[in-house]
Amino acid sequence: MPEPARVLLVANRMAATRGLADAVRARAVRGPVSFHLVVPAHPHGLHKVVDPQDGDAGEAARGLWEALPFLSEAAGTPVTGEVGDAEPLMAIADAVNRDRYDEIVISTLPRRVSRWLHLDLVSKARGFGLPVTHVEAVEEDRAATG
Repeated sequence: MPEPARVLLVANRMAATRGLADAVRARAVRGPVSFHLVVPAHPHGLHKVVDPQDGDAGEAARGLWEALPFLSEAAGTPVTGEVGDAEPLMAIADAVNRDRYDEIVISTLPRRVSRWLHLDLVSKARGFGLPVTHVEAVEEDRAATG
């Protein structure tokens, strides 16, 4: 039996969204897979300006712990996770350099408010040589998790 594919999920502090759960569910149906979620630390207040790399892991950890059971249910198997670097591309690099992944799924806020999309994170993540799927949260997801 082949080893399950390994999928890296990358989401902001609002990782427990219907869109990401649907993407996880759809990927799980395609064959054996394991998922690992990275939620980058989130800079607060003056840290956004002074030192955006110095993120608050507390808010990210709350988002992570809310998302893990939600995404595990969608996957039909436990999803692992961690709080990553405050810079989302560095969080991806850290994960990809530490473990083997076959795919990356990036979940962002809606286009008009997503800092990650303004930073072109999805295109930059393709530089790791892995297939990248982008899932964009809808306004209802923001209302449900905010």
